[in-house]
Amino acid sequence: MECVIYREEDGTARRVDCERPAEAGRTVLKRLRELGGGEFGWVRLDSPSEREVAELTAELGMHPLAVEDAVHARQLPKGERYDDVLAVALRTLWYVEEESEVETGEVMVFLGPRFVMTVRHGPADPAAEAARRLAADPVMLSFGPAAVLHAVLDVVVDAYSDAASKVRTDLVRLERRVFSSTRDDLTEEIYSLKREVLEFRDAVRPLVPVVREFAAGPWPQWPQEALPYFRDVADHLHRTDTEIRSLDELLNSALDAHLARVGTWQNDDMRRISAWAAMLAIPTMVAGLYGMNFEHMPELGWEFGYPLVMGAMAASAGLLYRAFRRNGWL
Repeated sequence: MECVIYREEDGTARRVDCERPAEAGRTVLKRLRELGGGEFGWVRLDSPSEREVAELTAELGMHPLAVEDAVHARQLPKGERYDDVLAVALRTLWYVEEESEVETGEVMVFLGPRFVMTVRHGPADPAAEAARRLAADPVMLSFGPAAVLHAVLDVVVDAYSDAASKVRTDLVRLERRVFSSTRDDLTEEIYSLKREVLEFRDAVRPLVPVVREFAAGPWPQWPQEALPYFRDVADHLHRTDTEIRSLDELLNSALDAHLARVGTWQNDDMRRISAWAAMLAIPTMVAGLYGMNFEHMPELGWEFGYPLVMGAMAASAGLLYRAFRRNGWL
């Protein structure tokens, strides 16, 4: 847990000692009352228990439903208002190239009139990177709690863009294998990557209208000057959403192309089998006739009868082989 009080005028940060959630809430509110206006507090929690969140939200005067959203991960991206508190659920996401898998986490951002609370679930910590960006650009802190929401959104959306780029790289590599001369069965790999893209889509698509709403009009406590920054995040998110849609469509096309190639391979195999069966059919028929042990068979008493029959069988097989090679069956 980490507690920081920011001064909006000059962007200075003052850390507050906080060991227990209830004490953190009381301490932050006490410091804010002592300092007067122009400051806001930021409390960061990492994978807290329900009791810890309940204690902190009770001190901050937040709605009880916020406790459920903050504790239970796997929320869909959304933005909800609880009286004068805005709750925003975000999916953190990163792509593991070695395993071709999309890993996800979650962060909840609660914005009050003079405080921000972030609750993280999973390894990725966008709040830490957001704090570093705010420290490098203290002018943003003049927007108050909205600056923290923008910084966290910006970090999360940048991670989406980076993950989408890595997924596209893997997809291009997979497409090359689909159209290569090797006969590798890539159905499972394509389906696995498509499943990861769908999980990616579930994290990005519900967030688009939420961020678009932030860019369209400010929350009552937000300054008008913050809107262009949220529009910039909305634009980046829209590009990522478009990229995810195109990746999904390309994977569908890659799967169709691969299945078509598998069908072509099977047809080629059947043609080869049929060609060899046809070449063996004539010798088999001739040998079958001469193996019937009739008393009167043509050419049985002739000295050159046997080699003539063998030559005829070889010639017929050779003619069929040449014809099949010319037509591409062999």
